[in-house]
Amino acid sequence: MSNHKDPWVEPPDHAIGRSRGGLTTKLHLAADGRGRPLGMVITGGNVNDTTMMTAVLDDIRVPRAGKGRPRTRPDRVLADKGYPSKANRAWLRARGIAATIPERDDQIAHRLKHPGRLIDFGHEQKIRYKGRNVVERCFNRLKQWRGIAMRSDKLARNYRAGICLAAALIWIKTDLINTP
Repeated sequence: MSNHKDPWVEPPDHAIGRSRGGLTTKLHLAADGRGRPLGMVITGGNVNDTTMMTAVLDDIRVPRAGKGRPRTRPDRVLADKGYPSKANRAWLRARGIAATIPERDDQIAHRLKHPGRLIDFGHEQKIRYKGRNVVERCFNRLKQWRGIAMRSDKLARNYRAGICLAAALIWIKTDLINTP
């Protein structure tokens, strides 16, 4: 489907959406503790992070060393202030996944007016949250590839293929460096 007549409409297979900065793409990503990509979802720039958390976590498939199904559930999720919502916290709780997600200021103000379930973000959680920079470093490693940083591919599937290739190379390089 061509959009040369209406530049405001993009076909769904392009994964491009209008945000404050113009037409953009958003990469939602889960990484392990060593900065290796585990799962990802590509959407238009107008899609918010909160709605994509479950889709990203559902994309995780880590093979086991021996026989058995791949591991699909992390022990803990560290996420930034773009991901807190009642639905996400309930989804994580139902699956037994611990969460370290700080609340936004507006949510804290709402909680003070209407007390509900307390969200503990004490000293231990703050120490854990310092490890979230690993995800940002993973993004930086992926975006060292010019084609990924610029989004030069028109179709989302081609863009995802480039990200998968870069992710595979990150996994290989990380394993080679840490092999005894």
